[in-house]
Amino acid sequence: MSLRQWIAACVLLVMLIAGYCLYALFSSPKSIHLDQQVYIWQRVWTPQHQKALKQSHALFSALRVLGLQIHPQEGVRTIVVDTALLKQDGRSVWLVVRLDGQLAHLNQPLIIMQVQRTINTWMKAGVPLTGIEIDYDAPTAKLAAYQQFVRALRKALPEELTLSITALPTWLESPLLPTLLQTADTSVLQVHNVQSPMKGLFDSALAQRWLHEYAGKTRHPFFIALPAYGSALTRDNRVESEILLSYAEELQELSVAPQTLADFIQQLEGSPPKELQGIVWFRLPLTGDRRAWSMTTLEAVIHHQSLAPRWSVIITPTQDAKLFDLAIKNSGQIDSPLPQQVVLQNAECEFTDGANHYRSELTQDALRFTRISSQQLRAGESSPLGWARCAKTLQGNFDVKP
Repeated sequence: MSLRQWIAACVLLVMLIAGYCLYALFSSPKSIHLDQQVYIWQRVWTPQHQKALKQSHALFSALRVLGLQIHPQEGVRTIVVDTALLKQDGRSVWLVVRLDGQLAHLNQPLIIMQVQRTINTWMKAGVPLTGIEIDYDAPTAKLAAYQQFVRALRKALPEELTLSITALPTWLESPLLPTLLQTADTSVLQVHNVQSPMKGLFDSALAQRWLHEYAGKTRHPFFIALPAYGSALTRDNRVESEILLSYAEELQELSVAPQTLADFIQQLEGSPPKELQGIVWFRLPLTGDRRAWSMTTLEAVIHHQSLAPRWSVIITPTQDAKLFDLAIKNSGQIDSPLPQQVVLQNAECEFTDGANHYRSELTQDALRFTRISSQQLRAGESSPLGWARCAKTLQGNFDVKP
């Protein structure tokens, strides 16, 4: 091979490599792995927190902990957080300060003093504090005053702490939003339960639209807050979520299907908006928190595992050989609403009655349980169906209607 041929071959090889690199750069899907964080929103800490933190250690990189609330009626409320447990856990911690949207105005000196006091307390206790998040559902008309507050708080904070704010989709209409977001170091866009609770907890199409509009208005990295909980409405429109209400009436259940969130996340990871860093889940599930998803469900959604529900019927004979107690069990790995109907075929029964969320009826050759009130059932748990007196032992074969 002559020198000229050798040079030509080298040039061709370089051109082929460069072309392949350009093709890979511009034609391959821009997929990312989103960081996963979680809110700890309970106002009272219990021994359940230790178990939940241990279970979630491999799932979430950071903890965003409600530590301070300021309310027009209640005033300043400092949450008694288990700082020793947070120190032992070792993950990065954000102090979340909740400013109620009903506040007539923001008392800057008071709020900043309370934030600094909480920071000092947590840092002296050895909490690995990373940043401060201000959660303020400010009306759009108050964004100018809010921006002044955020600027003043940023100056008052230690330089090593990151300042974040929670942002609402309603702010997208304000020309002040880009400047407000520039004032903070980062932000969290909340896309769940931002409208009337009666309209549900989460709308995937709306969330996608808000997210891309928001990405066009911020120059800083940001997160998105997603729901991992359910709530319920009373007839007078009170909302039951992390705090149980005293009521004597049926509640209207509000929830979001895990599959809906799983599909939403896959879309984000496949085509992530500019500057999107990750997800903050609301909220860390505790054993006694019946409205929160189980840790099993959260893990399945985050790791793109199968989300198909799986049901089984538990038939328990009593001391009376012809009397049976029945229960429905969620044998899958995700939380799911109780089935609308559970039917045991070829059941020769004389009497029956429903229990808990079901009423029962006998047909010529079947025992039927129909749901009368909605309820989420956590993975691995069971709920009573009722009882039946039958001429022969009930078989395990059954049909369910979701």
